[in-house]
Amino acid sequence: MSAIDTSIIISTYNSPEWLEKVLYGYNNQAYRMFEIVIADDGSSDETKQLLERMRQEVFYPIIHVWHEDSGFQKSQILNKAIVTCNTPYIIMSDGDCIPRKDFVEQHVKFREEGYFLSGGYFMLPMETSTAITREDIYSERCFDVSWLKKQGLRASFKNNKLTSGTFKASVLNAITPTNASWNGHNASGWKEDIIAINGFDERMQYGGQDRELGERLVNYGLKSKQIRYNAVVIHLDHPRGYKNQESIDKNRDIRNQTQKLNKTWTPFGIVKGERTST
Repeated sequence: MSAIDTSIIISTYNSPEWLEKVLYGYNNQAYRMFEIVIADDGSSDETKQLLERMRQEVFYPIIHVWHEDSGFQKSQILNKAIVTCNTPYIIMSDGDCIPRKDFVEQHVKFREEGYFLSGGYFMLPMETSTAITREDIYSERCFDVSWLKKQGLRASFKNNKLTSGTFKASVLNAITPTNASWNGHNASGWKEDIIAINGFDERMQYGGQDRELGERLVNYGLKSKQIRYNAVVIHLDHPRGYKNQESIDKNRDIRNQTQKLNKTWTPFGIVKGERTST
C-alpha cells in the first residue's frame, strides 16, 4: 500500500449496521491513500467487534478512538480523533453517510492551502436505507437515481446531486444558496488549521458545533470552497433521540459570541484554557 496522506474521521454511536455499510463505501474508493479514524461516542462492544471483523476485509487501516458513554459528547470524541490522525489532511463524515466511489478523490482534488472544503449529503428514506446491501455499494447501484426510486425514493431537484457530471457540478456549486460551511457529515481541512483554532468547543452538544468550528476557521483567515455536488455521500435515515431544543439554544449563543467577538480559539477545545503565546 502507498503511503497515506489523508485521514478520514467517522463519528458513530451504537449504529453498527449503518457503520458497516459506510465502511464498505470507503473500501470501494478510487483514491486509496487514507486511514479511517472512528470517533466513537461510547458505543457498546458490538461496534468494536464490527471493526475487528472489518479490519480483515478492507484495504485501509482503521483506528478506533472510544470513550465512555456520557450522553451526546460528539465534540469531545472528535477532538480526541483529530489528535490521533497521522496525516496532514482530515476529512470528516458520519457513520451514517456512505461515500460515492470518488468521494475521497474529490476532497483530495480540491484541497488547497488556506481553504477548507464544504460538502453536503443526499438524504434517503428509511425504507431505502435498509434495502442497501454491500453488493449495492460495491456496484454503485445505491447512487443510481433510477434504482433508488425503485427502493422508495421520490422525485426531487435534490436528485441532481447524484447525477451531476464535472461541469454540471461546478455550475450547481456556484449557484447553490447554501453557505460553504463546515458540515460534520462532509467537510475537510488541514490538521494544522484545525489544531490552530483548538478543535471543537466541547461545551457544544447537538446542534451546530460543526458550523461553529468552521466560523472560527474563517475568523482565523481561511476561505471555504463549495463541493456539495462533487463529493457525494448518501445519508442513511435514523431516529434522532439526542436532539433537544435546550442544546440547540445553548449552541446558538456560543456561535453568536464566536461571530460577534471574531473568535478563533476556544478555551474548551483540545487544549483546555486560553491560548498561550510561544
